Amino acid sequence: MADMDLADLDAFAAVALARSFRGAAMKRGTSASALSEALRRLETRLGVRLLNRTTRSVTPTEAGQRLLERLAPALGEVAAALDAVNDFRDTPTGTLRLNVPTIVARAVLPRMLGEFMRRHPGITLEIVGHDSFIDVFAAGFDAGIRYDESLERDMIRVPLGPRTQRFVTAASPAYLAEHGRPAHPDDLLRHACIRHRFDSGNTPRWEYEREGESVTITPAGPLVATAMEMQVQAAIEGLGIIRSFEEFLAPALAGGVLERILPEWEEAFSGPYLYYSSRRHMPAPLRAFVDFLKGPQGRW
Repeated sequence: MADMDLADLDAFAAVALARSFRGAAMKRGTSASALSEALRRLETRLGVRLLNRTTRSVTPTEAGQRLLERLAPALGEVAAALDAVNDFRDTPTGTLRLNVPTIVARAVLPRMLGEFMRRHPGITLEIVGHDSFIDVFAAGFDAGIRYDESLERDMIRVPLGPRTQRFVTAASPAYLAEHGRPAHPDDLLRHACIRHRFDSGNTPRWEYEREGESVTITPAGPLVATAMEMQVQAAIEGLGIIRSFEEFLAPALAGGVLERILPEWEEAFSGPYLYYSSRRHMPAPLRAFVDFLKGPQGRW
């Protein structure tokens, strides 16, 4: 076993953790067929089946699970050892994989990534916009970005971007002229509302607060969509009332094609945080990004 190919062992761990050849291939920038061939070589060398494969799932066998439990920490140590070489370079190299909410990918990160990448030309960024709550580390990401209420307590968090954000409710002038302007959040129950659906299938309720009074409604209307651009355009077309991040609606509000309603009910909330596990080795690209965020360019 002394001549066992480390790359084949690494391929097995990637597929076993992702529970998918295709998913592992996407994260590693290779092909599913290459990973399948690596696994075939490894199983042949060991003389035991490591993964159960069906058309719908990939799961470790008992032997595969036992190997994975011992192998994953060892591969982590190998990665950490190789990453230590970065300390001897003028600028770190490697890939930084981030899982972020859609709003952050579209309205926050673009304002800072240009400067970060100019400072660190050896770093490749892989950013996946995702609004569902997942175990980002099990999915192969180095870190995630989320809002305060959804962060685990044992995570290290670093503020980035705007430290205060808010949700804004708006409608087109034509819609308001035809249907009237709501004066209280309860009035929204008599209006057509354009709703957001997360990747998980959840459609959030709309929450408002003013001077100690809290109101939560379950809106109804003609459109439910995951794509924010579709929701904003529908509101501009006069199909209903929209509620979303101020950053998403700012261009339409500035252009006068949407009008802010119920502004006195807007409640500010804390901006996003980068988070990562305190129990994991911090790769050099992630360390460089954390240092960058702690500077003035990391928040506004």
